[in-house]
Amino acid sequence: MALFVPAKQFLGAPSDIGSSRIGSVQLPSNLSSSNIHIISRPSHPKRLEIQAAGSTYGNYFRVTTFGESHGGGVGCIIDGCPPRLPLSESDMQVDLDRRRPGQSRITTPRKETDTCKISSGTADGLTTGSPIKVEVPNTDQRGNDYSEMSLAYRPSHADATYDFKYGVRSVQGGGRSSARETIGRVAAGAVAKKILKLYSGTQIESNIARCPDPEYAEKMIAAIDAVRVRGDSVGGVVTCIVRNLPRGLGTPVFDKLEAELAKACMSLPATKGFEFGSGFAGTFMTGSEHNDEFYMDEQGRIRTRSNRSGGIQGGISNGEVINMRIAFKPTSTISRKQQTVTRDKHDTELIARGRHDPCVVPRAVPMVEAMVALVLVDQLMAQYAQCMMFPINPELQEPLKSSTPESAELTL
Repeated sequence: MALFVPAKQFLGAPSDIGSSRIGSVQLPSNLSSSNIHIISRPSHPKRLEIQAAGSTYGNYFRVTTFGESHGGGVGCIIDGCPPRLPLSESDMQVDLDRRRPGQSRITTPRKETDTCKISSGTADGLTTGSPIKVEVPNTDQRGNDYSEMSLAYRPSHADATYDFKYGVRSVQGGGRSSARETIGRVAAGAVAKKILKLYSGTQIESNIARCPDPEYAEKMIAAIDAVRVRGDSVGGVVTCIVRNLPRGLGTPVFDKLEAELAKACMSLPATKGFEFGSGFAGTFMTGSEHNDEFYMDEQGRIRTRSNRSGGIQGGISNGEVINMRIAFKPTSTISRKQQTVTRDKHDTELIARGRHDPCVVPRAVPMVEAMVALVLVDQLMAQYAQCMMFPINPELQEPLKSSTPESAELTL
């Protein structure tokens, strides 16, 4: 019986093993060349395909952001948006204005209108189903403010790690590591909100700290003012609550809804922590204390008496309120003297120049809102694709489309 041996099986075999050679193939000494047939294949150069890394989110509603902080502009490309959705620049501009710099004394003084332009994907005020390109030009650039940063790394910033990974970086404004990259996310999030029929609460816009509690808002503003005049910065926590979300969103194991929310929110600049439901506090409870017991409500729906699960069980939404908290660190670029090293590996001191937020939290609110909306619309479309192709089981499942015009509500 002939023995067929793939040629590459013996390529690179150790040379100190007793063997005989056929061409460039090394054979063990206990195999005779008379009963071995080498199957040769034409040699073709191996194709190396490299996909753009780290700039795209979503499977069904896919968003890719582009641009640098001090380049020509920033923006996004939205692929997978359903057709016939009414959409205009004004729909996005509302949230972009909430995100933009220079809107109050506790944000960066950089003056940008962040005026967006839709350059593809719509016709006669409706989406066409083709990719939507949104662009926002950079107009207030001061590249010279970053001359020191071209020589030395800012502590706790992405300057050093970008060099470690790529061997080159965009020095002005931090390039892609700048919060200016989030313009594309917020613009895409505005589209996602239209699909989900989400409406932001109005209380969060009643003060510049975007805190719904007036008393705490004043304390937050005072704390930010105090560090701002000292050239320092502070961090904070954004709480996001989603109400009236359909049941069944999310999938088991690797793509759990809370995992997708965590990934999306933790991809935002300056994030350092994420928790949902009972979070870390739940680790101090027993099972009998933590479990959310089921009951039947007056409408005959299965509900939970408590909500320590945070509206998600087994990675799938259960119809209860989803709540999450995202921690943001103090802004790393500050105008106080710090110890660092130069790109050519010498110890030095650095006083960063430029215009930076003393606290990123107020402007992070629309960013968190956008990322949560992107996750939910992607999960909604996934649910339609897998579970709504055939008639649903009305005994266990509910229609995804709400009978009310406001199918869900997101507040922060």
